[in-house]
Amino acid sequence: MTIVYEKTKGLTDTPFHYCPGCTHGVIHKLVAESLVELGVLGDAIGVAPVGCSVLAYKYFNCDMQEAAHGRAPAVATGIKRVHPDKVVFTYQGDGDLASIGTAEIVHAAHRGEKFTTIFVNNAIYGMTGGQMAPTTLIGQKTTTSPLGRDEAHSGKPIRMAELLATIDGAKFVERVSVDTPANIRKAKKAIKKAFECQIKGEGFAIVEVLSTCPTNWGLTPVKALDWLRDNMIPYYPLGNFRDFEEGK
Repeated sequence: MTIVYEKTKGLTDTPFHYCPGCTHGVIHKLVAESLVELGVLGDAIGVAPVGCSVLAYKYFNCDMQEAAHGRAPAVATGIKRVHPDKVVFTYQGDGDLASIGTAEIVHAAHRGEKFTTIFVNNAIYGMTGGQMAPTTLIGQKTTTSPLGRDEAHSGKPIRMAELLATIDGAKFVERVSVDTPANIRKAKKAIKKAFECQIKGEGFAIVEVLSTCPTNWGLTPVKALDWLRDNMIPYYPLGNFRDFEEGK
């Protein structure tokens, strides 16, 4: 029988720990496939900080390094500077990257560090109990905003892709989603190009991936996908904000 599809060699056989309906698994698959297709899996080093991605070292079939909460960009900077021939990436959530790690990611981009960041935005703190994150939408209910996020109290949700795209050292910045097969294909293309940006020595690259959190949103997996489409994409528009090949 001809094999038409098989699991990527970029992932181990360890079962995922993610909640039912969580799209972290889809994103893991896209990252792993990209590393394999680019022929760099054996030279890849991933950095996983605190958050739902904390066990990523069990899933990616390459060298992995743990980092303190928010500090993955600093750790990745050190690894890449010591091993400039390696393909280094961070895999971070929105509570991690856009809150405690904001300074780390901004200055890594400012310095033009040549690593790749996969930024998973599900508009909430996932692993730690569903608290409000910098990306939580106005009116969205969380354990620390039970009446919904109030703009007068907490400001508007931060748009990290747009922010980082203003920095010269960031050479590739794109926001994608994994809510439909079509968008998953686009996400794969963006992730692969972000790694190509690093391989070509262009500078810092980041892909923001809009993701779901059915457990903390209090929704079924299917309704969580609908919520992402109806609420997150209008506020966090999909698209490319900077492309090293277009001189943006």
